[in-house]
Amino acid sequence: QVQLVESGGGLVQPGGSLRLSCAASGSIFSVNAMGWYRQPPGKQRELVAAITKSGSTNYADSVKGRFTISRDNAKNRMYLQMSSLKPEDTAVYYCNADPPYCSPYGCDYWGQGTQVTVSS
Repeated sequence: QVQLVESGGGLVQPGGSLRLSCAASGSIFSVNAMGWYRQPPGKQRELVAAITKSGSTNYADSVKGRFTISRDNAKNRMYLQMSSLKPEDTAVYYCNADPPYCSPYGCDYWGQGTQVTVSS
């Protein structure tokens, strides 16, 4: 079974920083690109940052210049360094492949996520 475990979330004041970590199975890390997703309260899940095996990155306009995605292929780890946090960044953050990982049995392989709350 595929396993995705996010950690590092918490409560932070506007302008603060937070570093999220993702531990994933090798089957997910074997794909070309991984990404961080977030789901604000009452809204749809969205991709905020992605990174390929070679280190090429992409960011949503809403986080560009503030968030930095990185990965350690040897350790099957991925990270999201978040700075200058805004109340609009409040969401549950998830890691997954980009596009989200699929197997012959389905595509719903989301972990529990980690809650990031930025006080208003």
